[in-house]
Amino acid sequence: MPDHSTPHPADRPDEALPAETLPTRRYVENKPPRGVYVRVFIYVVATHVLLAFMSLLVVVAKSR
Repeated sequence: MPDHSTPHPADRPDEALPAETLPTRRYVENKPPRGVYVRVFIYVVATHVLLAFMSLLVVVAKSR
C-alpha cells in the first residue's frame, strides 16, 4: 500500500507553494460510470418486454 504521508498540494497553505503550481480546482468524480446507464437501460427494456409477453399470454388465455 503506498504511503500517503505527503498532503495534497491543494491542502497545503498558500505560502508553501507558489501560486502557479496550485491547481485551480480539485477533480471530483460525481458522475456514475457509463456502464451503469447501459445496464439500467437493458433492465428497463427487458422488464417491458417481459411484461408485454405476460400480457400477451393473458390475452391468449382469456380468448380460449
